[in-house]
Formats: sequence, C-alpha cells, structure tokens
Amino acid sequence: MDYEYEKLISRMNPPRVVIDNSACENATVIKVNCVNKHGILFEVVQFLTDLKLIIRKSYISSDGAWFMDVFNVIDHNGKKLKDERAISYIRDACVKWSLETEACCPPSLRSSVGLIPFKEHTSIELIGSDLPGLLSEICAVLRDLGCNVRQAEVWTHNARAAAVVRVTDACTVSPIEDPKLLTTIKEFLCNVLRGNSDQRSAKMIVSLGETGTERRLHQIMFADRDYERVGMERAEDKSSRPQVAPLDCFEMDYTVVTMRSKDRPKLTCDTVCTPTDLEYVVFHGKVDTGNMEAYQEYDIRHKDGIPVSTEAERQRVTQCLEAAIESRASEGLELELRTDDPLGILSDITRIFRENGLTIKTAEISTTGGKVIGTFYVTDVSSHPVDAKTIDSIRQQIGQTILRVKQSPFLSSEPPREQATGCLFRNFFKALSLQNFGLAGSYS
Repeated sequence: MDYEYEKLISRMNPPRVVIDNSACENATVIKVNCVNKHGILFEVVQFLTDLKLIIRKSYISSDGAWFMDVFNVIDHNGKKLKDERAISYIRDACVKWSLETEACCPPSLRSSVGLIPFKEHTSIELIGSDLPGLLSEICAVLRDLGCNVRQAEVWTHNARAAAVVRVTDACTVSPIEDPKLLTTIKEFLCNVLRGNSDQRSAKMIVSLGETGTERRLHQIMFADRDYERVGMERAEDKSSRPQVAPLDCFEMDYTVVTMRSKDRPKLTCDTVCTPTDLEYVVFHGKVDTGNMEAYQEYDIRHKDGIPVSTEAERQRVTQCLEAAIESRASEGLELELRTDDPLGILSDITRIFRENGLTIKTAEISTTGGKVIGTFYVTDVSSHPVDAKTIDSIRQQIGQTILRVKQSPFLSSEPPREQATGCLFRNFFKALSLQNFGLAGSYS
C-alpha cells in the first residue's frame, strides 16, 4: 500500500483503546481497534508489556484492513487493576500510543518496531559461547575501561549467550564516542566471548542508538541461528520442553500454530515477536494462561499471503518458536538485587556469583534513581539447583537486604535481625532500602 494512502486511511480511522474494568471478575479488559499493518500485534503486546501488565488471555483478529484485539490483563501482584491512579496512567499511556500510531511513522522507521533514537548511552550488543562467569568478565572489562553499566540484559540458550549492555563514560556520564576506546572495548570483549575456543562465533556491535532490548536479543539469537541447536540431545525431561505444532488449515488457507508450554514472564511478547520477525502475519489468535501453563494458537500466513508450504519451512517455524519460548525461560533460582550505584558494583557482585560457582541463565539489570535494580536466574555450573548454603554465603558477602531470594523452597524469607550489609560493601552503602518486589502468579 502507498505510504501516503496508508497514512490517510490511518487518520480517517484513528486507533481506539478501551479499558473495561467491569467485564471480567478477575482481570481488566483492554480492547484495541485500529487500522491493520504488519507488526501492529507485536507493537501492542510490547506496549502492554512495557506498562508492566501481564496478559492472562487474548483474542486476536486482524483479517482484512482492521485490527481488533482483546486482552485480559493483571498487575504484577496477579490482581485486576483497581487503583484509579494506575488505571488513569494506563489510559493516558494508551491515548499517547494511539496518537503516535495515528501519526504513522514512515516505512524506513516502521521496519524496527520499538526503535527510538536516544543518545544518553552507548549500546553494546554481544553474542558468543555461554561460558561460566561470562557476565562477570564483561562487567569487569567495562569497569577497567572506564565504562559504567546503566542497563544490561542477558539471555542464554543452547550453549549460546546474547547480551545488550548500555554504558556511559564513568567520568562524563555521556555516551562513549571515542573511536579508539570503542575499538579497545570491542577487542577486549570479543576475547572474553571467545574464551579458549570457538574463535569464529564471537561478535560485538557498538551502537549509539536505542533499540528495544528484548526484540534485539531475539534478533541477535536468530541471526546466530541458535534455533538450529534446539534438536540437541538434552539431559532434562523432554516433557518439560515446549510443544509447538504447525497444522494446515486448507479451508481458510492458513497455517495454525499451537503452542503449549510453562507460563512465564513476557511469554506472549516473545511468541508474537518471532512470526513478526520471520515476516508472517497473525490473522487470528488466542492466548490462555492459568495454573502455570500457557496455551497459544495463531493463524498465520507469510506477508505474501502464502501459508507455510514446505516441510523445511514448517520445521524452521517450529524451531524458532521453541527457541523464543526457551531463550528467556525462568530457569533456576530467582535472585533480586537492589542497591546503590557506585562504579563497578555489578562487576563485584557478579564476581562473587562466579567465585561461588553460580551460573547466570538470564539477567535483567537497570539503574533508576541512583539505584541498581536487577533480577538474576541462577543455577550451579551443571545447571542443577543451587545449594542453600551457597546462597546463604553469597548473601552474607553481598548483604542480605541487598540480595533477596524469590520463591525459594529452602531459604527463609524473614529479614535479617542485624548485619544490613556484607563486609565487602560496608563502606559502599548507606541507608539501604529494605523494599522487596511483588511477584506475579501468572506471567504471560
């Protein structure tokens, strides 16, 4: 469709977002109606995810020129939205999103949903072998080169690790633009990623732009073809693996993809991102979560209108969706970090993890209001559960109010009576917040 004509149609039919808090007893219903375009489903799901909303159910319809979607959402505590201030904030955010969508970005920008020009930091994208202590080594290199980590997210899957790390100059608190320093950073980090083997597969990209972190991680993993390793023999029970089945629907000329898996944070966002990046269109769909299990069903065709037509294409779709579900799986013990933000703090904390034999499966770290806030999923080096004594020792070193355990079957959730911080950080921290975070019961 011609861009100017598409823009006219969009202005004649502006997006409509309705928040209904009475239609469902245990969830808030958000209805989105707007002109259909490729990528709009992912854009909406990403928008809701960024608002910290959890999708319990969804009904999708985008057959023809109009997109209609219904989402049943809850907050991070697993409850429907009842706080009028929160509802008002979400409603205002929906209006803002509607106006931005109505403005209709030109095609050159639309190809990367979530791409926002931003120049407060330098973004470093990494892919390489999943080596023990990798995040610790990355943080140590960046600290030694005078870089302060402002945000980081790490995924591991099938012996590969991908990361997006956003840094600033530790002295000027500005983006790093010196070509010589950037070259040095790239050389050192590539050496860390390669380790003692796999000389060809370590890659690093430096960018001054701001790209949606989660989508970039999907794209980095996909470009690395990590999905092709999904068929490797695994030690764990295969029944715990996601079940993905593409089926032909000859009557409607669609391919129906069904998925059953454990529910987890941001699952819907990940499974919607994958067909979008593979240039498939989701015409109809359904998401249903409950009892820690998720069922998803999407009717898809390629952008050219053709359903999945070959066995090779069917296998590729299956493997990519399996990888999307697994790459951010909440495997291991969940640890939450909240502390002040002195230079090098992440290097010190991740070093303690490494020295105590912890392997980080996924990590999400950010700095807000002078605080470092992070979530880590960890196992031992053999991907087995972490020993309780090890966790107790680590919390003693870091500080029991700094590092907290979520959903632990063996560790007490009672706050410590004394010793607000560990010995290592006693001189770093003052007046630490004892705030703990809420936990959702269901996550998609």
